Amino acid sequence: MTVDDPIADMLTRIRNAVARRKEEVVLPSSRLKEEIARVLKEEGYIADYAVEPGQSCPILRIKLKYLREGPRAWRPAIRGLRRISRTSRRVYAGVRELPRPRQGLGIAIISTPQGVMSDREARKRGIGGEVICEVW
Repeated sequence: MTVDDPIADMLTRIRNAVARRKEEVVLPSSRLKEEIARVLKEEGYIADYAVEPGQSCPILRIKLKYLREGPRAWRPAIRGLRRISRTSRRVYAGVRELPRPRQGLGIAIISTPQGVMSDREARKRGIGGEVICEVW
């Protein structure tokens, strides 16, 4: 099965796994997906990720993170994901126009000439780029 937008597919798989309280998500790997997973781990939204060899292509295994809310209550670290820049409509932002998802309580993942990073890191470095998605 071919996927028109592999990043949207990745975000949907994560969203569905969180909704079903799964421990991990398995999906086909690519460099961009690995970089997005790295940013999610650095920002504390996932527990870990690993790239494993697959039969036809490498596999990206993402271990989801859940936070304790009470004695027996757990909530996912990821409450929501939204694709911003799509294959049909690319969205670019300069350093001054970078989004602040949920008034700064979430992150935007930005693809810049210096690599994939969070909006906070891009602001720190003073660069803009393509706004891939928002996570909160």
